Amino acid sequence: MQSHKINIVIVDDHPIVIEGLKIMLSDKPFFQISETFTNGSEVIKFVKTNEVDIVLLDISLPDISGIQLCEEIKKISPNTSVIMFSNRSERSIIMQCIQNGASGYLLKNVSIEELMECFQGALSGNIVFCNETKNIISKPSPQQLTTTPRLTKREKQILQFLAKGKTSNEIANELCLSSLTVDTHRKNLLNKFGAKNSAELVNMAIQQNMILE
Repeated sequence: MQSHKINIVIVDDHPIVIEGLKIMLSDKPFFQISETFTNGSEVIKFVKTNEVDIVLLDISLPDISGIQLCEEIKKISPNTSVIMFSNRSERSIIMQCIQNGASGYLLKNVSIEELMECFQGALSGNIVFCNETKNIISKPSPQQLTTTPRLTKREKQILQFLAKGKTSNEIANELCLSSLTVDTHRKNLLNKFGAKNSAELVNMAIQQNMILE
């Protein structure tokens, strides 16, 4: 038996989605919806002052990306399970959410049975997905079907710093290099991965398990 009710916060900019979830969860005695929000800024305030077990979080919000908001919530409340709840089915987005600390990713056509299973799984410390999401992430991306680029030791170092959001000047200071040298290595990395920019580069490296935790 549950010793206490599981506090759930729902964040979605569509009120009809929130109302639908309220109905779905109304007969689940061990789960209670503590609060609902249609934007990100109010969620941050709430999590700072309230105990929240699960945040069910949409990606598309009017004031902040749900992916970024997930990271902010986890900084404030590491023990809160953030489960993404979206219509977006791109594999790269799913993996980025998990990289930002999400405990799972569900598509909005999920059944109530799957939703309950995922809640329980996340509360047990697992990364959870609905069946459709599992199918998406089990299929390799085009980048994964290509040969993993061979990197020099310096390129590997710079890749790790780029993954942390460091600028060329910051990386140069860390490695005692000139920013011009760092930029040269960064351009080489972009070419090796076939990436258009640093964000795409990092995402591709994550998918190929080349970014250290």
